[in-house]
Amino acid sequence: MGLFGGLFGGSSNTEKEEKTVPWINLHSLAQLDKIQEESKGRTQVIFKHSTTCGISRMVLNMFSSGYNLEADQLDLYFLDLHAHRDVSNETAVKFQVIHQSPQLLVIKNGTTVFHASHGAISEVSLEQYV
Repeated sequence: MGLFGGLFGGSSNTEKEEKTVPWINLHSLAQLDKIQEESKGRTQVIFKHSTTCGISRMVLNMFSSGYNLEADQLDLYFLDLHAHRDVSNETAVKFQVIHQSPQLLVIKNGTTVFHASHGAISEVSLEQYV
């Protein structure tokens, strides 16, 4: 929407419809076992986010605005690492990655096939892992 459209409530028919990111809240240790098992049939992705970090917020916004997959293509988990520190710690152990924040993990066949942190997250093409 252009500047004046935003100010005066107008809209354009050529605007791209925003896609909602189909987040699944990751809040329990048991979900990690489920993610590992489900990854044998469908790609699982974990986005670890720090609610107190401006960089993490910026990366989350960039990731969300560029997300273009359908909900049935993969499972996308959102982990608030401050609210669920135990889950965050176990994620690093179970999927054999060094903890970073923000961090994106792609899990297939029970193991991490890709992970990235900070600005590198916005460069990831998840389509190649579906």
